[in-house]
Amino acid sequence: MSDLFPPFVPDPPEKTRRRSFKSVPFRVIAPNLITLLALCLGLTAIRLAFEERLEPAIVAIFFAALLDGVDGRVARMLKGTSRFGAELDSLSDFVNFGVAPALILYSFILFHLKSIGWVVALVFAIASCLRLARFNVMLDDPNRPEWKRDFFVGMPAPMGAITALLPIYLHFVGVPMGAGLAPVALVYVLAMAIMMVSTVPTYSGKTVGKRIPRSYVLPIFVGAVALAALMASFPFEVLALGTIAYLALIPVGLVRYRQLERLHADAPPVEAEAPRPPTEGA
Repeated sequence: MSDLFPPFVPDPPEKTRRRSFKSVPFRVIAPNLITLLALCLGLTAIRLAFEERLEPAIVAIFFAALLDGVDGRVARMLKGTSRFGAELDSLSDFVNFGVAPALILYSFILFHLKSIGWVVALVFAIASCLRLARFNVMLDDPNRPEWKRDFFVGMPAPMGAITALLPIYLHFVGVPMGAGLAPVALVYVLAMAIMMVSTVPTYSGKTVGKRIPRSYVLPIFVGAVALAALMASFPFEVLALGTIAYLALIPVGLVRYRQLERLHADAPPVEAEAPRPPTEGA
Protein backbone atom coordinates (compact mmCIF):
# COMPACT_ATOMS: atom_id res chain seq x y z
CA MET A 1 0.00 0.00 0.00
CA SER A 2 2.89 2.33 0.64
CA ASP A 3 3.82 2.14 -3.07
CA LEU A 4 0.50 3.68 -4.01
CA PHE A 5 1.36 6.87 -2.19
CA PRO A 6 5.06 7.50 -2.69
CA PRO A 7 6.48 10.54 -0.97
CA PHE A 8 6.23 13.65 -3.07
CA VAL A 9 8.30 16.77 -2.69
CA PRO A 10 6.85 19.74 -4.53
CA ASP A 11 9.09 21.93 -6.61
CA PRO A 12 10.42 24.91 -4.76
CA PRO A 13 8.41 28.05 -5.53
CA GLU A 14 9.97 30.24 -8.16
CA LYS A 15 10.91 33.70 -7.25
CA THR A 16 8.40 35.94 -8.94
CA ARG A 17 9.24 39.50 -9.65
CA ARG A 18 6.75 42.07 -8.59
CA ARG A 19 4.99 43.38 -11.65
CA SER A 20 5.37 47.10 -11.99
CA PHE A 21 2.84 49.28 -13.79
CA LYS A 22 4.10 52.41 -15.40
CA SER A 23 2.13 55.57 -14.91
CA VAL A 24 0.21 56.88 -17.93
CA PRO A 25 0.49 60.60 -18.76
CA PHE A 26 -2.77 62.51 -18.56
CA ARG A 27 -2.23 63.79 -22.10
CA VAL A 28 -2.84 60.22 -23.30
CA ILE A 29 -5.96 59.78 -21.15
CA ALA A 30 -7.61 63.11 -21.99
CA PRO A 31 -8.60 62.25 -25.62
CA ASN A 32 -10.01 58.90 -24.47
CA LEU A 33 -12.17 60.67 -21.88
CA ILE A 34 -13.61 62.82 -24.65
CA THR A 35 -14.32 59.70 -26.71
CA LEU A 36 -16.08 58.03 -23.77
CA LEU A 37 -18.19 61.14 -23.23
CA ALA A 38 -19.24 60.98 -26.87
CA LEU A 39 -20.12 57.30 -26.42
CA CYS A 40 -22.32 58.18 -23.45
CA LEU A 41 -24.14 60.71 -25.61
CA GLY A 42 -24.73 58.12 -28.34
CA LEU A 43 -26.13 55.58 -25.88
CA THR A 44 -28.30 58.27 -24.31
CA ALA A 45 -29.65 59.14 -27.76
CA ILE A 46 -30.84 55.52 -28.12
CA ARG A 47 -32.67 55.73 -24.80
CA LEU A 48 -34.27 59.05 -25.75
CA ALA A 49 -35.44 57.58 -29.05
CA PHE A 50 -37.19 54.73 -27.24
CA GLU A 51 -38.86 57.33 -25.03
CA GLU A 52 -40.01 59.18 -28.20
CA ARG A 53 -37.98 62.25 -27.24
CA LEU A 54 -36.47 62.85 -30.65
CA GLU A 55 -35.33 66.44 -30.16
CA PRO A 56 -32.86 65.72 -27.33
CA ALA A 57 -31.84 62.51 -29.12
CA ILE A 58 -30.78 64.51 -32.20
CA VAL A 59 -28.97 67.01 -29.99
CA ALA A 60 -27.07 64.15 -28.34
CA ILE A 61 -25.98 62.75 -31.72
CA PHE A 62 -24.92 66.23 -32.87
CA PHE A 63 -22.75 66.84 -29.81
CA ALA A 64 -21.30 63.34 -30.10
CA ALA A 65 -20.23 64.27 -33.64
CA LEU A 66 -18.64 67.47 -32.35
CA LEU A 67 -16.72 65.57 -29.69
CA ASP A 68 -15.62 63.03 -32.30
CA GLY A 69 -14.04 65.86 -34.25
CA VAL A 70 -12.39 67.22 -31.12
CA ASP A 71 -10.81 64.10 -29.62
CA GLY A 72 -8.47 63.47 -32.54
CA ARG A 73 -7.32 67.08 -32.63
CA VAL A 74 -6.78 67.08 -28.87
CA ALA A 75 -4.76 63.86 -29.15
CA ARG A 76 -2.54 65.32 -31.86
CA MET A 77 -2.17 68.62 -30.04
CA LEU A 78 -1.17 66.92 -26.76
CA LYS A 79 0.87 64.27 -28.62
CA GLY A 80 -1.27 61.66 -26.94
CA THR A 81 -2.24 59.52 -29.95
CA SER A 82 -2.26 55.79 -29.30
CA ARG A 83 -3.49 52.59 -30.86
CA PHE A 84 -5.83 52.10 -27.91
CA GLY A 85 -7.37 55.52 -28.52
CA ALA A 86 -7.90 54.78 -32.21
CA GLU A 87 -9.63 51.46 -31.50
CA LEU A 88 -11.79 53.03 -28.78
CA ASP A 89 -12.73 55.84 -31.14
CA SER A 90 -13.81 53.38 -33.84
CA LEU A 91 -15.97 51.37 -31.44
CA SER A 92 -17.53 54.57 -30.11
CA ASP A 93 -18.20 55.82 -33.64
CA PHE A 94 -19.96 52.58 -34.56
CA VAL A 95 -22.40 53.02 -31.69
CA ASN A 96 -22.83 56.79 -32.06
CA PHE A 97 -23.06 57.03 -35.85
CA GLY A 98 -24.16 53.55 -36.86
CA VAL A 99 -26.37 51.95 -34.24
CA ALA A 100 -27.93 55.07 -32.69
CA PRO A 101 -29.03 56.77 -35.96
CA ALA A 102 -30.37 53.48 -37.32
CA LEU A 103 -32.54 52.92 -34.25
CA ILE A 104 -33.67 56.56 -34.18
CA LEU A 105 -34.68 56.48 -37.83
CA TYR A 106 -36.47 53.17 -37.41
CA SER A 107 -38.45 54.41 -34.43
CA PHE A 108 -39.29 57.65 -36.26
CA ILE A 109 -40.37 56.60 -39.75
CA LEU A 110 -38.89 53.32 -40.99
CA PHE A 111 -41.13 51.27 -38.70
CA HIS A 112 -44.02 52.07 -41.10
CA LEU A 113 -42.38 49.70 -43.59
CA LYS A 114 -42.03 46.94 -41.00
CA SER A 115 -39.41 44.34 -41.98
CA ILE A 116 -38.14 46.29 -45.00
CA GLY A 117 -37.57 49.34 -42.82
CA TRP A 118 -35.68 47.25 -40.28
CA VAL A 119 -33.50 45.76 -43.02
CA VAL A 120 -32.51 49.23 -44.20
CA ALA A 121 -31.74 50.25 -40.60
CA LEU A 122 -29.48 47.18 -40.35
CA VAL A 123 -27.82 48.03 -43.66
CA PHE A 124 -27.07 51.54 -42.44
CA ALA A 125 -25.51 50.31 -39.18
CA ILE A 126 -23.45 47.66 -40.98
CA ALA A 127 -22.30 50.19 -43.60
CA SER A 128 -21.04 52.41 -40.79
CA CYS A 129 -19.12 49.47 -39.29
CA LEU A 130 -17.55 48.56 -42.65
CA ARG A 131 -16.63 52.17 -43.32
CA LEU A 132 -14.83 52.47 -39.97
CA ALA A 133 -12.99 49.17 -40.54
CA ARG A 134 -11.80 50.38 -43.96
CA PHE A 135 -10.70 53.69 -42.43
CA ASN A 136 -8.52 51.89 -39.87
CA VAL A 137 -6.94 49.70 -42.55
CA MET A 138 -6.13 52.64 -44.82
CA LEU A 139 -4.33 54.42 -41.98
CA ASP A 140 -1.74 51.65 -41.98
CA ASP A 141 -0.96 52.11 -45.69
CA PRO A 142 2.55 53.68 -45.92
CA ASN A 143 2.21 54.21 -49.67
CA ARG A 144 -0.75 56.54 -49.43
CA PRO A 145 0.18 59.96 -50.90
CA GLU A 146 0.23 62.88 -48.51
CA TRP A 147 -2.28 64.91 -50.53
CA LYS A 148 -4.90 62.18 -50.15
CA ARG A 149 -4.96 62.77 -46.39
CA ASP A 150 -7.17 65.80 -47.12
CA PHE A 151 -9.90 63.47 -48.39
CA PHE A 152 -11.95 60.64 -46.96
CA VAL A 153 -12.78 57.59 -49.04
CA GLY A 154 -16.55 57.66 -48.93
CA MET A 155 -18.63 59.65 -46.48
CA PRO A 156 -17.24 59.63 -42.92
CA ALA A 157 -19.39 57.95 -40.29
CA PRO A 158 -20.23 61.13 -38.31
CA MET A 159 -21.40 62.93 -41.45
CA GLY A 160 -23.24 59.81 -42.54
CA ALA A 161 -25.23 59.93 -39.30
CA ILE A 162 -25.86 63.68 -39.48
CA THR A 163 -27.02 63.53 -43.09
CA ALA A 164 -29.13 60.39 -42.63
CA LEU A 165 -31.18 62.18 -39.96
CA LEU A 166 -32.39 64.77 -42.50
CA PRO A 167 -35.99 63.41 -42.49
CA ILE A 168 -36.21 64.20 -38.77
CA TYR A 169 -34.86 67.73 -39.31
CA LEU A 170 -37.50 68.32 -41.97
CA HIS A 171 -40.18 66.99 -39.64
CA PHE A 172 -39.30 69.54 -36.96
CA VAL A 173 -39.06 72.30 -39.58
CA GLY A 174 -42.67 71.62 -40.56
CA VAL A 175 -42.52 69.11 -43.41
CA PRO A 176 -45.03 66.33 -42.68
CA MET A 177 -43.28 62.97 -42.40
CA GLY A 178 -45.95 60.31 -42.25
CA ALA A 179 -46.29 56.78 -43.53
CA GLY A 180 -46.69 58.07 -47.10
CA LEU A 181 -43.13 59.41 -47.16
CA ALA A 182 -41.61 56.35 -45.49
CA PRO A 183 -40.49 54.84 -48.84
CA VAL A 184 -38.74 58.12 -49.73
CA ALA A 185 -36.97 58.15 -46.37
CA LEU A 186 -36.00 54.51 -46.88
CA VAL A 187 -34.37 55.24 -50.24
CA TYR A 188 -32.58 58.27 -48.78
CA VAL A 189 -31.18 56.36 -45.78
CA LEU A 190 -30.07 53.56 -48.09
CA ALA A 191 -28.30 56.12 -50.29
CA MET A 192 -26.42 57.49 -47.27
CA ALA A 193 -25.38 53.96 -46.32
CA ILE A 194 -24.06 53.39 -49.84
CA MET A 195 -22.16 56.68 -49.69
CA MET A 196 -20.36 55.55 -46.52
CA VAL A 197 -19.05 52.35 -48.13
CA SER A 198 -18.44 53.91 -51.54
CA THR A 199 -15.09 55.10 -52.88
CA VAL A 200 -16.36 58.62 -53.62
CA PRO A 201 -13.76 61.03 -52.17
CA THR A 202 -15.11 63.61 -49.74
CA TYR A 203 -13.15 66.50 -48.28
CA SER A 204 -11.94 65.82 -44.76
CA GLY A 205 -11.12 69.34 -43.62
CA LYS A 206 -8.32 68.09 -41.34
CA THR A 207 -5.91 70.73 -42.57
CA VAL A 208 -8.36 73.57 -41.89
CA GLY A 209 -7.29 75.68 -38.94
CA LYS A 210 -3.56 74.97 -38.99
CA ARG A 211 -2.68 78.37 -40.42
CA ILE A 212 -5.17 81.25 -40.52
CA PRO A 213 -4.35 84.66 -42.00
CA ARG A 214 -4.60 87.50 -39.49
CA SER A 215 -7.23 89.25 -41.60
CA TYR A 216 -9.53 86.23 -41.22
CA VAL A 217 -9.37 85.96 -37.43
CA LEU A 218 -12.08 88.49 -36.52
CA PRO A 219 -14.49 87.37 -39.29
CA ILE A 220 -14.08 83.79 -38.09
CA PHE A 221 -14.93 84.83 -34.53
CA VAL A 222 -18.02 86.69 -35.73
CA GLY A 223 -19.08 83.80 -37.95
CA ALA A 224 -18.64 81.26 -35.16
CA VAL A 225 -20.73 83.35 -32.76
CA ALA A 226 -23.42 83.86 -35.41
CA LEU A 227 -23.50 80.13 -36.18
CA ALA A 228 -23.76 79.26 -32.49
CA ALA A 229 -26.62 81.75 -32.08
CA LEU A 230 -28.44 80.33 -35.09
CA MET A 231 -27.97 76.78 -33.82
CA ALA A 232 -29.38 77.77 -30.43
CA SER A 233 -32.38 79.58 -31.97
CA PHE A 234 -33.10 77.48 -35.08
CA PRO A 235 -31.29 74.16 -34.58
CA PHE A 236 -33.23 72.00 -37.03
CA GLU A 237 -33.36 74.66 -39.74
CA VAL A 238 -29.57 75.03 -39.54
CA LEU A 239 -29.05 71.26 -39.53
CA ALA A 240 -31.34 70.81 -42.53
CA LEU A 241 -29.65 73.56 -44.55
CA GLY A 242 -26.19 72.38 -43.51
CA THR A 243 -26.98 68.82 -44.56
CA ILE A 244 -28.29 69.92 -47.95
CA ALA A 245 -25.24 72.15 -48.47
CA TYR A 246 -22.87 69.31 -47.54
CA LEU A 247 -24.52 66.93 -49.99
CA ALA A 248 -24.41 69.60 -52.71
CA LEU A 249 -20.66 70.15 -52.15
CA ILE A 250 -19.74 66.47 -52.56
CA PRO A 251 -19.42 66.84 -56.37
CA VAL A 252 -17.16 69.88 -55.81
CA GLY A 253 -14.85 67.79 -53.62
CA LEU A 254 -14.85 65.04 -56.24
CA VAL A 255 -13.77 67.51 -58.95
CA ARG A 256 -10.99 68.85 -56.72
CA TYR A 257 -9.81 65.29 -55.98
CA ARG A 258 -9.61 64.50 -59.70
CA GLN A 259 -7.62 67.69 -60.30
CA LEU A 260 -5.08 66.81 -57.60
CA GLU A 261 -4.92 63.24 -58.89
CA ARG A 262 -4.00 64.43 -62.36
CA LEU A 263 -1.56 66.97 -60.92
CA HIS A 264 0.36 64.32 -58.96
CA ALA A 265 0.10 61.61 -61.61
CA ASP A 266 3.33 62.67 -63.33
CA ALA A 267 5.11 63.81 -60.18
CA PRO A 268 8.27 61.87 -59.18
CA PRO A 269 7.65 59.25 -56.46
CA VAL A 270 8.39 60.34 -52.91
CA GLU A 271 10.01 57.99 -50.46
CA ALA A 272 7.30 56.58 -48.19
CA GLU A 273 7.33 57.68 -44.59
CA ALA A 274 7.14 55.31 -41.69
CA PRO A 275 3.52 54.49 -40.75
CA ARG A 276 2.15 57.03 -38.31
CA PRO A 277 0.01 56.01 -35.35
CA PRO A 278 -3.68 56.18 -36.30
CA THR A 279 -5.58 59.27 -35.30
CA GLU A 280 -9.12 59.36 -34.01
CA GLY A 281 -11.97 60.33 -36.28
CA ALA A 282 -13.52 58.55 -39.23
